[in-house]
Amino acid sequence: MKPPSTDLKPASPEAGATVDHWLQWLESIHPTEIDLGLDRVLVVLRRLFPRKPAARIITVAGTNGKGTTVATIEKLLRTAGRSVGAYTSPHLQSYNERVRLNGQQITDAALVSAFERVEAARGKVSLTYFEFGTLAAFVAFADAGVEDWVLEVGLGGRLDAVNVLDADYAVITSIDIDHVGFLGDNREVIGFEKAGILRRGIFAVCADPEPPSSVLQQAAAQKVELQVSGRDYRIEPIESDPSTLELVLDNEQIVLPAGPLPIESVAAGVVLGRKLVQQLSKDVVSEAVRTLTVPGRFEQLRTGPDVIVDVGHNPHAARWLANKLAAKKPSPGRILGVYAALADKDIAGVLTAMQPVVDQWWFAGLDVPRGLGADALVDHAQACGLDRYSAVVSVDDALDAALAESTDLDTIVVFGSFYTVAQARERLAG
Repeated sequence: MKPPSTDLKPASPEAGATVDHWLQWLESIHPTEIDLGLDRVLVVLRRLFPRKPAARIITVAGTNGKGTTVATIEKLLRTAGRSVGAYTSPHLQSYNERVRLNGQQITDAALVSAFERVEAARGKVSLTYFEFGTLAAFVAFADAGVEDWVLEVGLGGRLDAVNVLDADYAVITSIDIDHVGFLGDNREVIGFEKAGILRRGIFAVCADPEPPSSVLQQAAAQKVELQVSGRDYRIEPIESDPSTLELVLDNEQIVLPAGPLPIESVAAGVVLGRKLVQQLSKDVVSEAVRTLTVPGRFEQLRTGPDVIVDVGHNPHAARWLANKLAAKKPSPGRILGVYAALADKDIAGVLTAMQPVVDQWWFAGLDVPRGLGADALVDHAQACGLDRYSAVVSVDDALDAALAESTDLDTIVVFGSFYTVAQARERLAG
């Protein structure tokens, strides 16, 4: 007599299940949250798509700035009249944010339908939450018949589920240290993983002005037409107007806003956009990106005092954020920092980058998987020689405390994780 199975998985949601029901179930169907590799995803992809989708596949990888580049490309394609699907992760308030169809979040009905299709196709293949959602995004884009799929890599590149589709065009935004346990602890190794999205003979852009040799070597080996920032295009200030910058590309000057988004990522999106939709004039391109915003990226939620949220969670992102704050720093006002982070991040690197611009700190705990407690953040702060800080249980309480102590001249910055920003946005919305 066979012993009973000990590998029972919860039954998939029944007809009429909500998005929330599906998401709760997705969290339970694979033994680990992150399980890099393409073999399992490829099996299910081939069941869903026996042939490569007819759409143009545009893949964006990088340490930071991916969301900005996706939004830039998406905006230019839509400005040119093309239909576009954009896939990004993670989300802030609603999972539907991850899948955009022509600029609009996917509806619950369309998302559930895509989930059902993936579940029907996977059979006994085990997929992670991210892998399942990635395939569902592909199904949604195919069902909508959009012409261009702009896909943000979740982690790394070479072994990320998004990379199961061959890119027709690609962007690598930046290369720095993050996710050390999965990607390695140096730029050469990480660059190799990011460059895994490249395919033979395609057009690609690298926004990092000093790419590791591993990126350049892979591009050369695959005969990729690679445009590198500082070598094939450059970003220059406009002395007469400090609110703008100039992208110099093929002897053409395109005005870009020196706004809240990382300009290197915007410029990379524009360089690729010029390749994809060459009919747009440089003035139309400039106007298209002038008002571009990305939720959670140096996003101002309130004035008097200013409250800015940013999802930056590694030293590279923190250095960018510190520079933005230094340029904005009020006088005689202060910068008050609310920081909450995940345990697997380089906390010391982030604190060191932000220390020169933050006058007062509130360290908050994150009650989420891999979330770090406030006391642990204090230990890191003491090791970095920080002073003028308080430990608070939650982001809500830390934000309330910063608001209570602030004046109208101060700026409060809430940062460290998508979870951190999501909680701050919910608090201020309430």
